[in-house]
Amino acid sequence: MKPLAITHAAVVVAALSILALLPAIAEEKEVPLKDAPGREAVEAGCGICHSLDYIRMNSAFLKPDTWKAEVSKMVNTFGGEITPADQETILDYLITNYGVKG
Repeated sequence: MKPLAITHAAVVVAALSILALLPAIAEEKEVPLKDAPGREAVEAGCGICHSLDYIRMNSAFLKPDTWKAEVSKMVNTFGGEITPADQETILDYLITNYGVKG
């Protein structure tokens, strides 16, 4: 069996195809969060590691205790560098604005 020959033209076409996709990949749209006290702490503390879409996606089923566990996991398991004061601010924001009541 003959080895596959990759031509210069094939490499150029592949590279241009990837470059054409970069703007779509690189431009993540800003996720609007509810304007309330603590939003800035959430954007700075949470948004540095992951998309803020996770907050809205998870808000449909996360109760206060679950939000507490999530914030704790982000700090203790994943190493999020968030001060204890900011953790409380973030938690209050998430529970108040995105927590399931009841």
